Amino acid sequence: MTTAELAAYLRLKERTVYEMAGKGQLPCTRATGKLLFSRRLVDRWLEAHTELPAQGIAPPPPIYAGSSDPLLEWALRASGSGLAVLASGSQDGLERFARGEAVMAGVHILEPESGAYNIDAVRRTAPFPDVVAIRFCTREQGLIVRAGNPLELARVADCVARGARLALRPEGAGSRILLETLLAREGVALEALPHVDRIAQTQEDLAALIAAGEADVGLGVAAAAQVTGLAFVPLEIVEPFDLVMRRRDYFEPAVQALVAFLGTATFADRARALGYRAGETGRVVYNA
Repeated sequence: MTTAELAAYLRLKERTVYEMAGKGQLPCTRATGKLLFSRRLVDRWLEAHTELPAQGIAPPPPIYAGSSDPLLEWALRASGSGLAVLASGSQDGLERFARGEAVMAGVHILEPESGAYNIDAVRRTAPFPDVVAIRFCTREQGLIVRAGNPLELARVADCVARGARLALRPEGAGSRILLETLLAREGVALEALPHVDRIAQTQEDLAALIAAGEADVGLGVAAAAQVTGLAFVPLEIVEPFDLVMRRRDYFEPAVQALVAFLGTATFADRARALGYRAGETGRVVYNA
């Protein structure tokens, strides 16, 4: 929307809209000197700034949504958090979180141009005034291949050169974004490569496709390969994996159970055994 359209939408004067945008009080985009406003973000901004009655409204359901990760899904169970898991990709999780369908989202979203992770995506998708992100872990992405690595794949370029059949995560999944970015650097479009039609909703699904011989390779983490007896080829890509929630929900019992468990020796030992780095676990990396 233009400034005039937004002013009409909010029933404000245009001058008021300009002043609020100038102070950073409204989500806006500056294009060639003009202000443009996403109606979707404005609607979310309105919801976030709504004054609720004393009795409040129903809290988000006790659901973790977002990226599939073997260590996190184990920690959600082992901590006794009681959070259900709906893991179908980082971007999907953020969108569910923004719609109030999940109390927490797990993300590892690369910004291809800047090389930064997560925070820009959080700001774009969930512009609440009280969003916080804490570091779950850092982890290495690599190629999951059949035992013995029969195609001798060592990098993404080898997958292209040898016509390896790809197992894919859903669009918007962090691993899918990373794979598309790596292929773009090789000048190759994902659609040009052979791939399995069935989309792997989780890391385990991706590994299962390779173990069954339906695919030759997929981009994922070492833990997914380890539990299915597959081989893992590291690509020297270490990425942050963050948990996103609202500050008010951080103190809910389910979230606190998980956070407390992340500080235990049991978690640290498991993370180390599966190839994760937990040195920053629990650190606040974003506080709106």
